[in-house]
Amino acid sequence: MSAPEPAVAAPGQPARLRVVRDRTAVDAPAAEQAVSALLQALGKDPNDPHLAGTPRRVADAYAEMLTARQFDLTTFPNDEGYNELVIATDIPVQSLCEHHLLPFTGVAHIGYLPGDRILGLSKLVRVLDLFARDLQVQERLTQQVADWLQENLSPRGVGVVIQAEHLCMSLRGVRARGTRTTTSALHGLLREDARSRQEFFALTGSGV
Repeated sequence: MSAPEPAVAAPGQPARLRVVRDRTAVDAPAAEQAVSALLQALGKDPNDPHLAGTPRRVADAYAEMLTARQFDLTTFPNDEGYNELVIATDIPVQSLCEHHLLPFTGVAHIGYLPGDRILGLSKLVRVLDLFARDLQVQERLTQQVADWLQENLSPRGVGVVIQAEHLCMSLRGVRARGTRTTTSALHGLLREDARSRQEFFALTGSGV
């Protein structure tokens, strides 16, 4: 991902920076051919009327799931000196397991202790989406979101918890339907201060 330039704003004014994730564009024709070849390898006829459009639809679906949307990161001066937790809970998250190309879905809880600036709340969802639209493992996704917020917002602390069900576990292999995996990543006071850490986990209901 291209590193965003630090947001600069006049005192008392919001700051915005454009966030765009660099990623090689999906080669749609090549993806369609690959899906067609996969169907044949699975003993299916890609020319069957019911499958004729499947290669294109699958290629389009993966292109959508792997393309992060650009957004403006908007921060505001913390004029009131707010120094308690800001948390968004139960944010829907979905991504693709890089080991099986199957989805994992669940919820994320993201919080931070503000420093000099506070963040537009919708941007917590945007940052999660930025990294979720990729071939992922849940552990890395959790860490990437926390690291990015710490680097670009400079808060006194950041906490991220993701709880997700992996279809590679529930549909195949052990077929443990309903099993959810929980991962967490902490920075600053939420890692170093026991009371802040406990408060974060209590407010998110994650029980990590």
